[in-house]
Amino acid sequence: MLAIGSHCSSTSTTYNTLLRELQQIWTDIGESEGEKHRMLLELDRECLKVYQRKVDESANTKARLHQSIAAKEAELATLMAALGERQINSPLEKRVMPLKEQLASITPLVEDLKLEKEERLKQFTDVKTQIEKISSEISGYGKVITAMSSLNLEENDLSLRKLSEYQTHLRSLQNEKSQRVQKILEFVNEVHSLCAVLGVDFGKTVSEVHPSLQETGVGQSMNISDSTLQGLNQVILRLKTERKVRFQKLKDVSASLFELWNLMDTTREEKFSFLRVTSILGSPESEIFEHDALSLEIIQQVSSEVERLTKLKASRMKELVMKKRSELEDICSKTHIEPDPSTAADKSSALIDSGLVDPCELLTNIEAQINKAKDEALSRKDIMNRIERWLSACEEENWLEGFSLNQSHYSGGRGAHINLKRAERARILVNKIPGMVENLISKTLSWEKEKKKLFLYDGARLVSILEDYKVARQQKEEEKRRARDQKKLQNMQLAEKESIYGSRPSPRRSTSFKSVSEYHSNGNGSVTPSPRRKSVGGPNSDLLTPRSYSGHQNGYFKGTRRLSTGPLNFVAIAKEDIMSFSSVCGSDPESPPKA
Repeated sequence: MLAIGSHCSSTSTTYNTLLRELQQIWTDIGESEGEKHRMLLELDRECLKVYQRKVDESANTKARLHQSIAAKEAELATLMAALGERQINSPLEKRVMPLKEQLASITPLVEDLKLEKEERLKQFTDVKTQIEKISSEISGYGKVITAMSSLNLEENDLSLRKLSEYQTHLRSLQNEKSQRVQKILEFVNEVHSLCAVLGVDFGKTVSEVHPSLQETGVGQSMNISDSTLQGLNQVILRLKTERKVRFQKLKDVSASLFELWNLMDTTREEKFSFLRVTSILGSPESEIFEHDALSLEIIQQVSSEVERLTKLKASRMKELVMKKRSELEDICSKTHIEPDPSTAADKSSALIDSGLVDPCELLTNIEAQINKAKDEALSRKDIMNRIERWLSACEEENWLEGFSLNQSHYSGGRGAHINLKRAERARILVNKIPGMVENLISKTLSWEKEKKKLFLYDGARLVSILEDYKVARQQKEEEKRRARDQKKLQNMQLAEKESIYGSRPSPRRSTSFKSVSEYHSNGNGSVTPSPRRKSVGGPNSDLLTPRSYSGHQNGYFKGTRRLSTGPLNFVAIAKEDIMSFSSVCGSDPESPPKA
């Protein structure tokens, strides 16, 4: 204000000086007072116009400054809102500064926010570009949409919160992309493994799904879209189905090959070329990874070999029929089943030579009989095992009887204790024979009821054989009981004679020994002389076991009847011998053996 006042004072002094000089000039000129007054009024008007112009210019400048300040404040507010910045203390809040100072103070703040916005915009652009690129890869579209076009619509929100949302979305897409890439790589590896096993072109197979799975050019990434995943999954299912079909086909063809090998007695050298096929079939389908293991060439190779052997088989059919018949007879012999007489060796040979029967049909019939015999043998297994145990017990019984008739085991020579122990075990086993027979009859009747047919053993019904054996055994036990009673009676009579006439030397002991060592049973209760045996505890030659009986017309039944009439000459053994045998065995001869 002082400067303005001083300026006005000096200006007023200059103005008065000039006015006095102008009036002096007008006086010198001789202007009238009226003219002077008019010219002064005109001069005042011109001065007012100059002042007015300056005032207008200053007012315009002030208005422009206000407008600029307002624009800067608006831009500042917009930038702050876009960047999500907190409220900044504006230097214009107090409104006490001149307009130019206000404009100068707000302009740097606006410029700083503009730079920050540009930097933020770059961050948004980078994140958005990656989002759009990954999204296009996942969706399967090759073109990447420019991120700036979509960001222009969202420039009003460039806050850190929005940037964080975009970054979170980007990380989610990156994780999804990583998972998809991993899944596709697993699918591609599985396709490669399946193609290797099946002998299929891997590159062509994956190219049908998408070309990028085989080769990726510069700037081209692997397609990870849903369609690619689905395509790979369908290819894997198709290849697995093909693998299953080929594996089953190879198994079927190989089964025929193995059967022909068995029929034709193929040598190991001829089988060696198919060793790989054998190893393949020995593994589960899902564990086959060998290259070209299930290729069409392998299957064709096996099929060709089957065709060759099939043709060779036709020329050797008679030999094969005889071989199969022999196999059937072996199975029936082991299981004591009568083979079907319609395919006997002589009949089959005659039929083949006459040409009345197709050898293939005859071979098929014999193979069916073999399968039937195997099935029946499996169903008879339990009973056959019981029969074996029963026959073994009968053999032990036969040995025990022969051992009891051989007096030499009382001598206590070398190895005598072994035979005595065996005799103890044999007596325990013999005592179980009646229970074995009853159990075997029960099992056989149950089998017959279940199968609705008779259980035949070498042509005879097993139940009949066992019943006859029971009767024969009862008769044998009855004969033994009568022999014991007779022996007791003889001892009593001998004791009475000794009490009347007194004791005297008697050759009975030597006679008794002779009856034991030099006589054997005829099988009908009588005894005849026999040569002295050197074997200790050996069975008598005339004692027959059930194993020695087979054939038709109930031959086994005849054998069991002979078994029932065992030797009865044990009655001639002296009482002293019996007591000595009891002392060696440690048991009462009349009492049952201890287990």
